[in-house]
Amino acid sequence: MREGVEGSGKTASRRTLTRDAVVASICGFVVVFMVGASYAAVPFYNWFCRATGFNGTTQVATSAPSDAPLARKIAVRFDANVGPGLPWKFEPEQNEIEVRIGEVVTVFYTVTNQAARATTGVAAYNVAPLTVGAYFQKINCFCFTEQTMGPGEKREMPVVFYVDPQLAKDSENDALKTITLSYTFYPVRDPAPKPLAAGEGDKRKGNL
Repeated sequence: MREGVEGSGKTASRRTLTRDAVVASICGFVVVFMVGASYAAVPFYNWFCRATGFNGTTQVATSAPSDAPLARKIAVRFDANVGPGLPWKFEPEQNEIEVRIGEVVTVFYTVTNQAARATTGVAAYNVAPLTVGAYFQKINCFCFTEQTMGPGEKREMPVVFYVDPQLAKDSENDALKTITLSYTFYPVRDPAPKPLAAGEGDKRKGNL
């Protein structure tokens, strides 16, 4: 009788261990899935913002609009910021301009490396109001490209853009008077190595 009790106890113990192992495996899978999803969410979120203009993300245009600019004008303000740890002076050459909707405009920002060594930064951007991102079309921009500045170097960086005429058809923007384009440069700790030009490679071989 005692042996039967002991046997059933061992069986119950094995079932408990098996159940615990299954639960632990499921929990581990969920953790791995959540971590993977968090990494995948970043590029997906960036893609979503660029595709829809969500959160003030501007659009990328390949050419100027085919139709003539509209008579309606709108003010565009330019904002410049530098993240902690990047010794740069960053500012727009003009704080605000007035443009016609559909007019292609080129503006410049100036960047100065105030350090006695080369430093690298990369710019992110958005526009305000956030709902205007879908209508703010950039043809050329320095954003999301690593910029390496030599000691004391000063550089002009152009932005070519236009406000999509479709904005005028959006009744929610009938009262819109001003758009703010904002850039922030962040430091890059480990900049991507630049490819070696063929001539430089030949020189190195010759020096060996």
